[in-house]
Amino acid sequence: MRPEKRELRSRQIETAAYELLDEKGFAGLSVQAVAKAAKASNETLYKWYGDKTGLFEALIRGNTALVAEALETATLDNPIGSLHHVGSVLLTMLLGDRAIALNKAAAADATGTLGRALAREGRSAVAPRIIGIMQSAIAERALAGGTPQEMAETYFSLLIGDLQVRRVTGALPKPHDDYIAIRAADAVVSLTRLFPPA
Repeated sequence: MRPEKRELRSRQIETAAYELLDEKGFAGLSVQAVAKAAKASNETLYKWYGDKTGLFEALIRGNTALVAEALETATLDNPIGSLHHVGSVLLTMLLGDRAIALNKAAAADATGTLGRALAREGRSAVAPRIIGIMQSAIAERALAGGTPQEMAETYFSLLIGDLQVRRVTGALPKPHDDYIAIRAADAVVSLTRLFPPA
């Protein structure tokens, strides 16, 4: 199968998986149901994803792809500007419908398997890159007074806070782009106040 055809097929499968996940939750999700909804063969899904946990992990990776792209293009010679841009992309992804569906599934999984997958494929993949931006900010003397790890944790708290939990529980509607842009800017401003340049 040509790469562009496989990419299109993957998108169709993932769209069907999200629809089923939203409708039936992870417990009601099966490889067979996704294959049927996507008009794909069971063999294709098992070959590409292994099982429904593998499919769940692929959904997480696909959902974080835009954040990964933003991190790839982050310029380390302008770490503060990069934090603003990455923050907007990250917050848009985390508060989007797909991330909320994944988080609801993970929260409902008593085994913790999905939560661990979410942490591994999501935060654990993003956090080291944010720490790298913090290291550059320290080197550029844009931030000071803490370790890159402390700065990254503070940044996540300022940027995300309890917004994702409130979205998962239905207490917060999906925010508009303007709100996300302001929140991302405010997080950077607050970070520079907490770790002011030397």
